[in-house]
Amino acid sequence: MTTVSVRDLAMTYRVPVREEGLTAAFRSLFRREYRQVEAVRGVTFALGVGEVVGFIGPNGAGKTTTLKILSGVLNPISGEVDVLGFRPFRRDYRFLKQIAMVRGSRPLGAPAELTVADALRFQQVVYEVPDSAYRRNLAELVDMLNLTPILQRQVRALSLGERMRAGLAWSLLYRPRVLFLDEPTIGLDVSAATAMRKFLGLYTRETGATVLLTSHYMADVEALCPRIILIDKGSLVYDGSLARLAERLAPYKLLTVQAAEPFAPAVWERFGTVESVVETRATLKIRRDRVSAATARILADLPVTDITVAEPPLESVIDQVYREGVTA
Repeated sequence: MTTVSVRDLAMTYRVPVREEGLTAAFRSLFRREYRQVEAVRGVTFALGVGEVVGFIGPNGAGKTTTLKILSGVLNPISGEVDVLGFRPFRRDYRFLKQIAMVRGSRPLGAPAELTVADALRFQQVVYEVPDSAYRRNLAELVDMLNLTPILQRQVRALSLGERMRAGLAWSLLYRPRVLFLDEPTIGLDVSAATAMRKFLGLYTRETGATVLLTSHYMADVEALCPRIILIDKGSLVYDGSLARLAERLAPYKLLTVQAAEPFAPAVWERFGTVESVVETRATLKIRRDRVSAATARILADLPVTDITVAEPPLESVIDQVYREGVTA
């Protein structure tokens, strides 16, 4: 069953421009010049019930614009958008009660003077959550997000990590069926980001929510998203699994060998492309179809104490996509 459907989506902004200098600045007060910027063009995809999909691309690719269209904040200039059977821009209250958009740059939209507990109670009133569901959902979220220490604190006094946890509870209190997450771990330290990923993984498994997530942190995508949609310059350039993308763009694996004694780089070059040699440990790039043969040769020719085979880091694969694009 399809939860989110996007067909030929397009969005163009009209932005003011002017030349530098005082004269140009003065002239722009009376006659402004504009140019058209294509933020999204011809994007088509669909999300099924319970899917968690990474929506990635370089800065300015059109990710946040797409999420704003899907959540009803923006109205596209063309294309068809359907979320849970609704046209998002109409802002039907039945639609708004079933979706949530969480932005890492502004995770909690409650007034700064409220305590976290008051903000959550306010959210109950706005979304008409019955008392029994409110108590049940609140108890689960407080436990999963470790909110007890901050419930009585004002929103203005929260750290970024605390604000993010409170913001998630605020957005999920009414159990939305579709989540749009825009950089949910931005600015968090390693421990807080790891905890956030664990929570999101647990929440989606337990609720079956459909999630479209943007992030520049590939750890978020690897941990949560079996499928990715890659967008660049407003156009969709890849839709599929992470593993398939890696196979297409990185036709090699990394072989890390721990030897019983140090060997010069020239020795390792007999088996593959040398990535690094540090004392007795070497890392080699080996073509996927030659990994078994190279491993057998190394074990036969050298005194080896350990050997591992791994995929190239996701960051390097995605960086290659951004620099070179995806070819058929």
